[in-house]
Amino acid sequence: MRICGGNLLSLVAVVAATTGSNALDSPSLHGAQGVNFWRLHHSTASATARTASQQGGLVTDLSETPTNGEPQAPFVVSGATAATTASVSRPATPKFRAQTFTQPLDHFHNTTDATFPQRFWVNARHYKPRPGAPVIVIDGGETSGEDRLPFLDTGIADILARATGGVGVVLEHRYYGKSIGVQNLSTDALRWLTNEQALEDSANFMRNVKFEGIAEDLTAPNTPWIYYGGSYAGARAAHMRVLYPDIVFGAIASSAVTHAVLTNWEYMDVIRLAADPKCSSNLVNSITTIDSLLKIGTLRAPLKKLFGLGGLASDQDFVSVLTYPLGLWQDRNWDPAVGSTGFDQFCAVLNGDTPTVKDTARTVHLPGGLNVNVGLLNYAKWIRENVVSLCPQEAGLTTEDCFGTNDPSRYQVTGLVEGWRLWTFQYCTQWGYLTTAPPTSIPTIISRLLDIDYQHKICVQAFPPGKHYVVPPLPDVSAVNSLGGFHIEADRLAFIDGEVDPWRPYTPHSTYGGAVERDDTPLRPFKIIPGGVHHWDENGLKNSHEEPEEIRQVHAKTIEFVKVWLEQWKGAVGQQ
Repeated sequence: MRICGGNLLSLVAVVAATTGSNALDSPSLHGAQGVNFWRLHHSTASATARTASQQGGLVTDLSETPTNGEPQAPFVVSGATAATTASVSRPATPKFRAQTFTQPLDHFHNTTDATFPQRFWVNARHYKPRPGAPVIVIDGGETSGEDRLPFLDTGIADILARATGGVGVVLEHRYYGKSIGVQNLSTDALRWLTNEQALEDSANFMRNVKFEGIAEDLTAPNTPWIYYGGSYAGARAAHMRVLYPDIVFGAIASSAVTHAVLTNWEYMDVIRLAADPKCSSNLVNSITTIDSLLKIGTLRAPLKKLFGLGGLASDQDFVSVLTYPLGLWQDRNWDPAVGSTGFDQFCAVLNGDTPTVKDTARTVHLPGGLNVNVGLLNYAKWIRENVVSLCPQEAGLTTEDCFGTNDPSRYQVTGLVEGWRLWTFQYCTQWGYLTTAPPTSIPTIISRLLDIDYQHKICVQAFPPGKHYVVPPLPDVSAVNSLGGFHIEADRLAFIDGEVDPWRPYTPHSTYGGAVERDDTPLRPFKIIPGGVHHWDENGLKNSHEEPEEIRQVHAKTIEFVKVWLEQWKGAVGQQ
């Protein structure tokens, strides 16, 4: 039977129903095409997990896998392709027991009396009861809190708790994982998913939580709390220190996107400049050729067919599919167990560092009058084998069914399983980051057809006006930037960024204008990880001597400045 159009939603619903309410690992997405990737990835991953479970593989319990993932890179699924999954080995989730803290759904406006159970996990293995023993809390950010548990076990929370005799905590973000207080994800139901409400969740938790098995009162402000976050959660860590200085004694903002923007063309430009020069050159040349060929009516069809996307009507949908491998840059990590070599593998294919032809500049004449170089041929091969192959044509779907974005009804299903709606709502309302091509004076690795109207249309398609809430015409980035943006700062607020993180342009370490260089001091740490990508300081190894030198150094320096902060706590208490 042929499944088409809206029936793709039925296929995804069937997959979700057969795997429980949750799906496996998360994609990264912005834009309507990103939602298509999300669905294809989740249906593929769920089926793979189900097969592994049936065959006695590692996946045996799907009830604890996250519905909604960490959508931090534009458009792109992370680690979903055949070229990347083999290189990714996720560590087993540590066995910390989930606890819950009751939060009001609305802290401020009396629009509802509803509450929700906010999940948290505690690592007290290093705790030494005494006045001033710190609590190190990791903000869960835009993903299930379960995804942060490795950082509680061997990552930054455990590293700091061990060094200070403190308690480590992971706090799940409202609406994500199982910290849910609504029945669906409609526009109205999502109106409490704001930065303001989520920050107050953290403050309320810190003021009132009681930890099982710990007799001492560790609530703030009577105990020094050190707040850590990475990426979106990194911005939240900075916001917590500035907005709640009485209860957040110190904060570490890693890869913190404190400056929100409508369009974030700089994201792709960081990749262009940091990638292998031959790969970057092949990307620029391929995109330039593709944009030129799309202007010639007789060559559109053979070009799309070359990439396996001959049935895709929209040129913008076509070029948005081609961005898929670029988000793999963000998945690079110093630890191969949690990172991906997918971007390097993509570049190897693009550059001809495989059995394909290595002379990527040589022109090949194809049927239909299509003349392209070998680099573009290699690009097309990778897309066919790693992206188009995700579309289950055996189920009757076409490339238009899988990668078309012009049917609004495909994006208006509001069940809780549609976890993509969460971060999409957040960037449509407050955060922005709609990825477009750069100014014409700057070379580009994505098509210049990707403009703000195309990237923003998901905000209109997915969130029609509700009875109680209407999504703004464009994201209100002032809601974020009014808290400091590039210039946010405070004593005992640390910023740690990766040198080649594609999100660096929206942090206080930005080199694209707006930010200013700062001194790196124990009171206001300001650190760059050489060669680092996205919050590389958050994960760690049980044996720290096995970590790369730059990671050992940033962990050691973090311990050092946190201990300085805690000495200030002792001094302040001693003066009372």
